[in-house]
Amino acid sequence: MNTSTEYTPQPSSPPPSNPKPSGPKPSSPFAPEYRLMSVGLLLGIVLIAFESIAVATALPAVARDLNGLGLYGWPLSAFYMGFMVGTVALASLADRDGPARPLQLSLLLFGLGLLTGGLAPNMGVLIAGRVLQGLGGGGVAAIAYQIINTAYPTSMRARMLALISSAWVLPALLGPPISSFITEHWRWRGVFLALLPLVVLASALMLPPVRALVAAGTPLALGRLRAVVVAALGVTLLLAGLTQAGHAFAAQGHNALGALGLLLLGLLVALPALHYLFPPQLLRLNTPLKAGYVERFLLAFAFFGTETILPLGYAELRGVSLFEAGLTLTAGSVTWAAVNFAHSRLDERFQGRYRPRVVRVGAACIALGLLGVWWGLHPQAPQWAVLVGWSVTAMGMGMSYPAHTLVVMQQAPEGQEGAVSGTVQLADMLGSGLGAGLGGALIAALGTQAGVPTQLLILAFIGLLAAALAGKLVEVRA
Repeated sequence: MNTSTEYTPQPSSPPPSNPKPSGPKPSSPFAPEYRLMSVGLLLGIVLIAFESIAVATALPAVARDLNGLGLYGWPLSAFYMGFMVGTVALASLADRDGPARPLQLSLLLFGLGLLTGGLAPNMGVLIAGRVLQGLGGGGVAAIAYQIINTAYPTSMRARMLALISSAWVLPALLGPPISSFITEHWRWRGVFLALLPLVVLASALMLPPVRALVAAGTPLALGRLRAVVVAALGVTLLLAGLTQAGHAFAAQGHNALGALGLLLLGLLVALPALHYLFPPQLLRLNTPLKAGYVERFLLAFAFFGTETILPLGYAELRGVSLFEAGLTLTAGSVTWAAVNFAHSRLDERFQGRYRPRVVRVGAACIALGLLGVWWGLHPQAPQWAVLVGWSVTAMGMGMSYPAHTLVVMQQAPEGQEGAVSGTVQLADMLGSGLGAGLGGALIAALGTQAGVPTQLLILAFIGLLAAALAGKLVEVRA
């Protein structure tokens, strides 16, 4: 997930009237009244962010140890699909019943997912653990933003949101080298199991103060909840069909009909649910908002589809260690964060006039960077080409993601900002999950030597499509 997950909560009912501490107003999220809750929330987000990037780094060793190369993309796709469902389902429960029990359930699911993944005897059990991690992680992330909106004074919320954003960034910088070090000097299972005590600590810190918060009593949005669950199921069937198609191709057509059946079933299940969740006639791209949703899907598909396979491709095709491959991911995270910071300053200076152009240039950089990574994986190319190519790709994301978020939110009808934000996040998760799944299917079909370069070329083309589509992000409201 990386620094991409700029989660913006959907608005719930007006904040409940939770009891406020008496005496002088606290000025910091770490004031005594808020300290435990703040530290616990930040620790929870750090754990989720670390696990999302750490597993991508360790996955080559995991797949080899569990003999699961043919299911390579599934541990990441499963996390994204679980995250998508957890964000909607558990946040809705928190709106209705208050955040304490849904947050406790989220942490429990995340911890069970870590335990299942760490003890997994095969790839299927690992994938099940990743679903649990995604469900719990999505719940923690969504409920954290809800707590900030209801439990903290207005003057403190911006600072707490900035701290949450930093909690996403820090694991993206440190996660890959830590994960690769654990994998190479201990075992990959430590990437999962070592976090369990920290989950217990986060629970002990944040749950007692959260129990004092009052429920808003908002009814469950059952239609949207059902649609998200059905969409995740349909996409999962579609990914299963892609994987089976890859195996059928490798086996020269064996069980091709089964793969086709899964693909068709996945489409039949997913398309009606996605039609409910997204605006009608989405692919006509006849409004900037519709174009914005598709643009977000393409950006996530291209970047996270590459992040999934890069450690494996770099290690297998160029013979580098997982630690070196992890440092490449870290370099990308540093570049993304730096460019994101520079963009925020320049956007303020130019009052947002060039946001659609920034999205277009950023998407073009993604395509160019992926071509650089593709070239760098060839034996005759210098190895630094992979590092430079991935850094250019991350630079493109640092430009395009924040600019895209701003331009889409400016198109949101008044009073529907939360719904638009939630739909952007849905496009994010779908693009990330399908990008990872496609990479796994190509590896199953062609092997690592051909599958990884093929995926990179496809994703570079997706980046070009995103650059072309950015021209439709126009008519920005002042």
